[in-house]
Amino acid sequence: MRWPRSRPTAPAGRPTPVLTTARLRLRPEAFEDAEALHRAYSDATSMRWWTHAPFETLDQTRADLALPRPGWRRWIVTCLPSDVAIGFVAVGEKRQGNVSEVGYLFVPDARGSGYAGEAVAAVIGQIFAEGQRKIVADVDPDNAASRRLLERLGFRLEGMLRGEWETHIGVRDTALYGLLREDRHDGA
Repeated sequence: MRWPRSRPTAPAGRPTPVLTTARLRLRPEAFEDAEALHRAYSDATSMRWWTHAPFETLDQTRADLALPRPGWRRWIVTCLPSDVAIGFVAVGEKRQGNVSEVGYLFVPDARGSGYAGEAVAAVIGQIFAEGQRKIVADVDPDNAASRRLLERLGFRLEGMLRGEWETHIGVRDTALYGLLREDRHDGA
């Protein structure tokens, strides 16, 4: 996933409520999450499809997590009953506050567990409950795992943009996915 793509026009300040699923707890981020999330931010495989290269130091991760992102919320994902971060799901409001963009990142040992799908589905439910009509995602076309996750959740490929991103692995195209509230299903 790439994030943030948009420059939100919606007002900042929406709450980030705690969400729970059968296996996960999603909560607002805390400074203490940096150490656990550094396992993802420093992992070459996890960061391959992001615009920036993996971080080399924990201080880089701390600095990134401390950056203000007006209009964006980030849910830290933890496995119940632990409170240790295994990833995050971020959402930024776009156009008139009724379209949101979603992005996510998980630590390497969370891959293949279904946690990402479960967490993103929970956040999608929250966003639509808040009145959003559409959620979009911006994915590298070669990021097959992320594309499969989005498609399982009901997202549809809406278009491809050529040469859209300058990244640490070169200039990359992007696949744009969208999910309308009326098309939603829980495919996690």
